[in-house]
Amino acid sequence: MKAIVCSSYGPPENLSLEEIDNPVAGDNEAVVEVYAAALNFPDGLQIQGKYQFQPPMPFTPGSEVGGVVISTGPGLEGFAVGDRVMATPGIGGLAEQVVVKADGLRKIPDSMDFKTAASFAMIYTTSYYGLKQRANLQPGETLLVLGSSGGVGLAAVELGKVMGARVIAAASSDEKLEFVSQFNPDATLNYGDGDLKEKVKELTDGRGADVIYDPVGGDLFDQGCRCINWNGRLLVVGFTSGRIPEYKANLALLKGSSMVGVFLGRFRKEEPAEYEKNFAELLDLYDAGKLKPVVTQSFAVNDYVQAFNIFTERRVMGKVTLEFKAG
Repeated sequence: MKAIVCSSYGPPENLSLEEIDNPVAGDNEAVVEVYAAALNFPDGLQIQGKYQFQPPMPFTPGSEVGGVVISTGPGLEGFAVGDRVMATPGIGGLAEQVVVKADGLRKIPDSMDFKTAASFAMIYTTSYYGLKQRANLQPGETLLVLGSSGGVGLAAVELGKVMGARVIAAASSDEKLEFVSQFNPDATLNYGDGDLKEKVKELTDGRGADVIYDPVGGDLFDQGCRCINWNGRLLVVGFTSGRIPEYKANLALLKGSSMVGVFLGRFRKEEPAEYEKNFAELLDLYDAGKLKPVVTQSFAVNDYVQAFNIFTERRVMGKVTLEFKAG
């Protein structure tokens, strides 16, 4: 089968499309034929050797796919050959086939296409965990979403609205904000000129945001610490800016605010029942038409370098997928 392989750390140009052996399902596993695979910011970090968890070389990146079960291993219950699924293998998804453990498989409705299936799990479970468990976001509170045009940011805008918050969608360009506007944020903010703090204060009558969802880090985090409301919660989701910032303890004291980490992988491991409950609620919201994943760009597998570079050049709006098979 064909797979995108990382044999040396570096830019997407270092990757190669190779023929490798087909995977075999072990105990409580299934092999999924991949129709579409989503790219995420951590994939770009992984191929550069910069992610928190690095698989041994060589490896195939890719953590979420949509496809069809083509074989099952001993002990697997609830899934059969032919089932249409969304799957989170953790690694190996950018291939024609991938092995997935039972807890990474979910059947999808006939109304959900494979690109949507590949684009659902990570962004929504991350953002929902952040807003629900970590921020305890309440109706009527002001939620500021940085990097709002990216996958997790867009999900945070959607979920913030569903949860009854006043949502300020912030991004680095008018083009990105125009894209986000389809999800009806209550206000938008362009921080492309480097000014976040004063604009947030202007939009909140000087109070600041109650919850700040930050997948960007860097200078925006620094300013966020200064435009957060009393008892505010600053959610640390990621560092797409490339700089991991430092938290000034005196600002937490003066603001009565909290810096709160959002690490989905650890949450899933430590609190699996809550993770599954969240996932079920998210699928219910999708079925009710309240969540509408947006796949803005889909590439043929041979164009994987171009697809990865959307992330390295910070041009992401919505979700990006690679198509391995039509369907």
